[in-house]
Amino acid sequence: MKTLILGGTREGRDLADLLVTGGHEVITSLAGRVRRPAHIVGEVRVGGFGGADGLADWLLDNRIDRVVDATHPFAEQISTNAAMACRKTGTPLLRITRPSWASHPLAATWTWVDSHDDASKEAAGCGKVLLTVGKQSLDHYRNLPNVAARMVELPEEPLPVSWQPLLERGPFTIDSEKELLHNLGIDVLVTKDSGGSLTDAKLTAAGDLGVRVIVVRRAPVPKDVAQVATPQEALAWVNRTS
Repeated sequence: MKTLILGGTREGRDLADLLVTGGHEVITSLAGRVRRPAHIVGEVRVGGFGGADGLADWLLDNRIDRVVDATHPFAEQISTNAAMACRKTGTPLLRITRPSWASHPLAATWTWVDSHDDASKEAAGCGKVLLTVGKQSLDHYRNLPNVAARMVELPEEPLPVSWQPLLERGPFTIDSEKELLHNLGIDVLVTKDSGGSLTDAKLTAAGDLGVRVIVVRRAPVPKDVAQVATPQEALAWVNRTS
């Protein structure tokens, strides 16, 4: 029995570790947007599949028995393709969905928007902005002049000369995030509803310092895709389908 993990997240790495330890045959697929990804146990492939049809063919050609979508909550295209490919091939599909930050104690104090363009409009004229939206989404914010942008790697396109790039990878602590917000003089934090605990310290830090928070909502998971919240639950699902 062979499992394909659509990875790129901590959850995907943790699941690969659990499955390999349990003796499962595992392939983790990465999009390839990060040049130096964190270490993953087991077999790893890098690159796209050629859309939903290409993924369906790949599943059949490689005799994949099940797929676990452990991509980022905002990696919407590959999740859509996975759902379509698994329906076409009859391959069991599970989605690891991080709990939303909507249940955070401060969530009602934030400005929630439906898109990055809306977030950019909300942040305009609000002073210095800290962007924690990932390098793939930065183009939506190029109208903002006073920005510190946190990312793992720089994008291919040069950033505006007025911007300050921060090349960092979580996890972060509340104290370190408060120090960052204070030292940079941040007035507004713009982030995505990524969920989970790896990078949520900034939200508490912003609340403690009175920094405005703008959050981009995530798209819903298709209703016919089974979901769990943790790698451990995904492992149990894999064992049940073995």
